[in-house]
Amino acid sequence: MGAYLFLNFNDDRITVILFITPLFTAERIIMQEIELKFLVPQARLKGLMRQAKVKSSEDIQLAAHYYDTPKQALAKAGIGLRIRQEGDDWVQTIKGGGDGIAARLEHNALLDNELVQTMLTNNDLMPDLTIYKDTSIEPLLATFKLNKLAKNLTRQYVTEVQRTTRLLEQPESNGQNRIETAYDYGQVIHGNDASQHQAIQEIEFELLAGDLSYLFATAKLWCKRYSLCLSTVTKAERGSLLIQGQLYSKAVSANLAQLQVDQDSSRPAFVRAAVHNCLLQILPNSSAMVAGSEDDTHSLQLRIGICRLLVVLNSFDKFSEQLNPKWQPILKQAATLLSDYHQLAHLNHIEDQLQQHGAPSIDWTAEVAQIKVTPIDAVRANDFQLTLLELIEFTMSDASAEPQAQKLAIDKLPKILSKKYSKLLKAEQKLAECQHDWVNNDHLETAKAEVKLESDNIAKMLHKTHQSLKDLRYLSEFAAPLYAKKNTKRWLKRLVKAQKSLGQYQEHSYYQQCYQQKTLTDIEALYAAGWFAATLINDRKCCQKRLNNIQNSATFW
Repeated sequence: MGAYLFLNFNDDRITVILFITPLFTAERIIMQEIELKFLVPQARLKGLMRQAKVKSSEDIQLAAHYYDTPKQALAKAGIGLRIRQEGDDWVQTIKGGGDGIAARLEHNALLDNELVQTMLTNNDLMPDLTIYKDTSIEPLLATFKLNKLAKNLTRQYVTEVQRTTRLLEQPESNGQNRIETAYDYGQVIHGNDASQHQAIQEIEFELLAGDLSYLFATAKLWCKRYSLCLSTVTKAERGSLLIQGQLYSKAVSANLAQLQVDQDSSRPAFVRAAVHNCLLQILPNSSAMVAGSEDDTHSLQLRIGICRLLVVLNSFDKFSEQLNPKWQPILKQAATLLSDYHQLAHLNHIEDQLQQHGAPSIDWTAEVAQIKVTPIDAVRANDFQLTLLELIEFTMSDASAEPQAQKLAIDKLPKILSKKYSKLLKAEQKLAECQHDWVNNDHLETAKAEVKLESDNIAKMLHKTHQSLKDLRYLSEFAAPLYAKKNTKRWLKRLVKAQKSLGQYQEHSYYQQCYQQKTLTDIEALYAAGWFAATLINDRKCCQKRLNNIQNSATFW
């Protein structure tokens, strides 16, 4: 998502700077472009348009030319560069940086219309990068040599959009709180092949002046009324995907390098940074899914992001008075639905692996078809989307205004981490006891009901131990930047290995039960049930070794 830029949301814009060049007549720098973008479901479009297109609204045609190097160097750096016709004007814009969610660094330069038209006629319209020298935008391009970059730029794609804008003002604010809604309908077109194009249908809410609360209140109202779904995909990203022949961006995993915390972080600031880091993983994957992606990697990374977020909200619930307890059940429901679907749908992949080992084919179509809620349904659910909006608003709220703003997070972290560590040790001990009883019992002489009870107990304790391990790992990762790296590196490495081992054990145990149950209707499922039962023996040994390594490691807090 680009570099992390801390934004002071109490400041609107910085001083206007004027430049005179042969092509560019004026320059305007906006340090904050705070907007929320949503995809519009076709079924709700007519109703939404009745609100967007009123007497006071304006229609404008936008034709934008986007530029990058042949190897997409700007896109990879999270930068978008375009020249766009906005009504009668032509504007060069560069975007990048920001918080990776709703705020981005933006720079606009008004162009000389006559010179632009001449270049269009000669088919040589190109951006002028020299205007960025000695300006506050220059750090954004610090990794590029401007002269070399300018020579390598080519037009990558074009967007043709009809935009309907409407200004909204909060009545009681006397014009102080203002936002703009912009409904965009059009397409992005390949720069070298007009036959390749992709539709654009989205609505944006941009804060023009005033409080963030008005922006989010309005966005939530429209989101609830028209079932809108948040999207982090910019038009520049759409164009880049079109050039690469892809419909969706790759799945985004957790990036702890973007976690902005240190020993001086207050408790309210710490929990906001942790939530923000989770959203950087959740929102791109959610955006891909609401747009139609059925890629398992998107749903997997979304589920991991939600699980990380749930750990934050549960463990640091006393760090901020603005945390809403209603978020957790909604997020937990979404994560559970994603997990259940993934486990059943993954059976087809398991089948491919087993058949390579000579297993007979087993049909799981009926079981998968019984799933009523798909991952896309879960993510598009209105309560889930509204929860994401409220979480974004929380990360942008002022941490310094909270009562605990003077209390350091590091003073409370040892107690929280120790509690989670003790919980893991207790769960591990009970799991070991269940496994010991299972191994030492003669199941040939034990009633089926007792065998099933023992198996269920192991599955229950396995899940509990795995959950405790994940909680401790995620908490340790969030706390690690506040401690010496040499003390946290080994600890985290062992937690990751143990979680991977325990996750595989739990997964194999689940599939062993699935195939065992399947034998009631298909005797050929016995092969797979036996195969997984044999695999579990090694899984147990490996898990015990990994868990022992954690017990033998010194904690870092």
